[in-house]
Amino acid sequence: MSDGEEADGLQGRRRRQAWSIDRKRRIIAESFEPGASVAEVARHHGVNANLLFTWRRQQGAAKMADSRESPQLVPVTITTEPVSSVAAVTSEPVGRMEIVLGAGERIIVGADVDTTALARVIKALSRPGRTGPV
Repeated sequence: MSDGEEADGLQGRRRRQAWSIDRKRRIIAESFEPGASVAEVARHHGVNANLLFTWRRQQGAAKMADSRESPQLVPVTITTEPVSSVAAVTSEPVGRMEIVLGAGERIIVGADVDTTALARVIKALSRPGRTGPV
């Protein structure tokens, strides 16, 4: 019998394990360690991997609900002036995007990337049977 199972002595049936909050937190934390596999961590502790994913999701939702931070408010001014007369905040593109392909290749691009060139790179990297650098 694994760590998380208990057998009913008379009938030999499994009963649900009551996992303590601290135990769940330790297992969840272990599943987030670098290089950890959720399936392996779950198997090690006798937990179904789907249950571990549920605990992780619940912990994330609980952290968001417990967050003491208030939302960031941005001042807004409504005007009837044409857009061209309103000062631009920035003229540079903002943000970046990370694309992870099936074989693990990562592409990080800025908001100003040429989409045609990016499409060619992704197509070349995702070609079946590709070996080595493009």
